[in-house]
Amino acid sequence: MATPLEKWVEEQAKLLKPDKIYWCDGSAEESRRLIQIGIKEEKIGDNPVFCELNQKTWPGAYFHRSHPTDVARTEQLTYVCHSNKDLAGPNNNWMDPQEAKKLMAKLSDGCMRGRTMYVLPYMMGHPDSPYAKACVQLTDITYVAVSMRIMTRMSRQVIDKIGSSGNFVRGIHSVGDFNPEKRYIMHFPDEHLVWSIGSGYGGNALLGKKCFSLRIASWLGYQEGWLAEHMVVVGIEDPEGNITYVTAAMPSACGKTNLAMLESTLPGYKVWTLGDDIAWMNVGPDGRLYAINPEAGLFGVAPGTSMKTNPNMIRTLKGADFYPTLFTNTALNTGTNEPWWEGLDGPIPADIVDWHGEPWGPDKGIKAAHPNSRFTVSIYNAPTLSREFDNPKGVPISAIILGGRRTHLIPLVTEAFNWQHGVFMGARTGSETTAAAVHKEGVLRRDPMAMLPFCGYNMGDYFKHWLALGKRLSNPPGIYSVNWFRTDEDGKFIWPGFGDNIRVLKWIIDRVNKRVEAKETPLGLIPEMKDLNLEGLDIPQEKISQLFQVDRSQWQHELQDIEKFLNQFGSHTPPELWQEYKALSGKFK
Repeated sequence: MATPLEKWVEEQAKLLKPDKIYWCDGSAEESRRLIQIGIKEEKIGDNPVFCELNQKTWPGAYFHRSHPTDVARTEQLTYVCHSNKDLAGPNNNWMDPQEAKKLMAKLSDGCMRGRTMYVLPYMMGHPDSPYAKACVQLTDITYVAVSMRIMTRMSRQVIDKIGSSGNFVRGIHSVGDFNPEKRYIMHFPDEHLVWSIGSGYGGNALLGKKCFSLRIASWLGYQEGWLAEHMVVVGIEDPEGNITYVTAAMPSACGKTNLAMLESTLPGYKVWTLGDDIAWMNVGPDGRLYAINPEAGLFGVAPGTSMKTNPNMIRTLKGADFYPTLFTNTALNTGTNEPWWEGLDGPIPADIVDWHGEPWGPDKGIKAAHPNSRFTVSIYNAPTLSREFDNPKGVPISAIILGGRRTHLIPLVTEAFNWQHGVFMGARTGSETTAAAVHKEGVLRRDPMAMLPFCGYNMGDYFKHWLALGKRLSNPPGIYSVNWFRTDEDGKFIWPGFGDNIRVLKWIIDRVNKRVEAKETPLGLIPEMKDLNLEGLDIPQEKISQLFQVDRSQWQHELQDIEKFLNQFGSHTPPELWQEYKALSGKFK
């Protein structure tokens, strides 16, 4: 007798009408076979799905060029289909679930004709973890099948785990004909279903990533009492060998991956990687907050990644073993058959084709690699991988760090007075936009906890959920705001960033481990200068002071903007946040 999973796959096949159905087993041999199909049999426009790169310099690496209209998350085409609009909130596009199903069925009818439908059984989280979730995605392109094997724990064992139960997260994906007019990413939170058509790009197509691990999982967490967050998870080891675990929320392209794989400039300090993008956090039996990274891969922005900015990431990209490494929409050095992007080490090679495949030179006045070009690589390749990565219980979190890209206004580091103040700090977080989302660059956008594009329900209720969860913690983590991006009067970054961010992390772990005092300001607690290790940095004292300056008139303007943002959520905005808002406003009158 057919299981609920088999019946579901059969039902979808009737609608999608693939020529063949192939159930993936997640093996290395299968991955190699799928890559060969992508090289020899599948195309996007005139380009094969995969091209093999120089295996001597980039072992296991392959190149993928997406459809030219399909290069970033398409938030304007992403819908959260709750039973009513109020549940989705102003932070989400909403469509009635029945109407959305009707539209998707029409667009998906026969969309896999002439193709193979790949059935991808995978776990988000370690299979033995009580926090892990079993999932199945259908797709019709090898790029997604191979990427999902890198990014998740894909195996036939997941099918055994699901067994005769209907309890699994469902994902339906087809590239369709790549027509932006027919491109939608629909979420049905109560059915644990994501349905995507028309895009083969990253988060629109790898449905275990933002779609499930954040949008659907945040709704599950709201119902079940845990948090699904857009956060790095790292362990910071001090010279005595003690490890303090922290999470950090930052919008895309604000240095999350660099932070997750940071190479410390301070002797004796090390950063151990558990995740660079997503954290699922649960209240443990001891009343502490525990985090797991549900993913198994890294999906990072290539431009700007180098031995100078993120040496451990370059080592990870060149350390392929059991899993391939994929590069999407970078430029290519055709002389050596290697990926290339702006910011990569060494001189600009002579023979470059840009991400469209056109000959390129620096005089062209455009970037060779797409600003949102990506790499997809297994986290197991990382030389900095924490030995706790596969711990099913997760790691205890001592600090939550909230960051954004602000050229003025926000100090280098600030500690919240308490959990409630920390939630307000997260709620008011803003960032100047980058190329990771479809927006003008450099525009200030409120992005609470870096979750605005990913919270699968009304953000006012999300703030309530954070406040409620804090009350269940007997030993809550400290909450901190960081900003590596302040500039001086010449528009130059004051703080060196990258490996020197360990200096800020050191102060944070010194605070949570009660080793140093702090100074009170209207925004929160900041370091006494003697406790912030600046040894070896060539930054004048007045510039250091600038990193912590609080401009009263700028903040009055900022407060008006925060008020406008919180008002959007109407009665859903918790009164505790308005209390914090009034307290801060009072300090800047």
